[in-house]
Amino acid sequence: MNEYRPSPFNRSGTLAGAPGEVVRNKVLRNTYWLLALSLIPTVLGAAVGLYTGINRVMGASPGLSAIVFLVGAFGMMFAIEKNKNNSLGVVLLLAFTFFMGVMLSRLLGFVMGFSNGSQLVMTAFGGTAIVFGTMATLATTIKRDLSGLQKFLFIGAVVILVAALANIFLQLPALMLTISVLAIVIFSAFMLVDLQRVVNGGETNYVSATLAIYLDVYNVFSNLLMLLGIFGGNRE
Repeated sequence: MNEYRPSPFNRSGTLAGAPGEVVRNKVLRNTYWLLALSLIPTVLGAAVGLYTGINRVMGASPGLSAIVFLVGAFGMMFAIEKNKNNSLGVVLLLAFTFFMGVMLSRLLGFVMGFSNGSQLVMTAFGGTAIVFGTMATLATTIKRDLSGLQKFLFIGAVVILVAALANIFLQLPALMLTISVLAIVIFSAFMLVDLQRVVNGGETNYVSATLAIYLDVYNVFSNLLMLLGIFGGNRE
């Protein structure tokens, strides 16, 4: 199960008294740097999951792995938010991205089982990069405040999460496809809102900003990879 979105701890919209240009640029720059850095422990976590066989254990016990995922993700995110104003917040964020990489290894193991698995992973990565670049561009050009969309997007994310949990037991291929498509749309929109909030000065903490955008990127990538594996996987 890859659909995950944190509780809206820092989604109250644009803050009153937005910081100046210098502060906005600093937050945006630090967010991008930390987001890029967070990809390293994600890759390491995925490698650990694949080479230690954790991905196979999760595949054999999907219900248990879902519980571990939810408890671990929500618990670590809560700790990050509690420590977002000190260096421990950065350490916890990197540990969180490592954990998310381990959780991603189950899907990666499935896709790498195809003869063109590596190509599918790179295609998903490229597609996610295109989505991120598009959303980042739109965030700087759209003048309308999009923070009002947060409530509707969050409701959509919760519906996706519930549907994904239910499908662990239902095992309906059509529902799985629907979940992945909707997740890509919803988290791409979340990415736009989160990036615009940083650009406009509505988010002044780069740790919180990185956490939100990382989860957007993670969900777009994982669900895009799922679709590519289903429709483009080659067993030969």
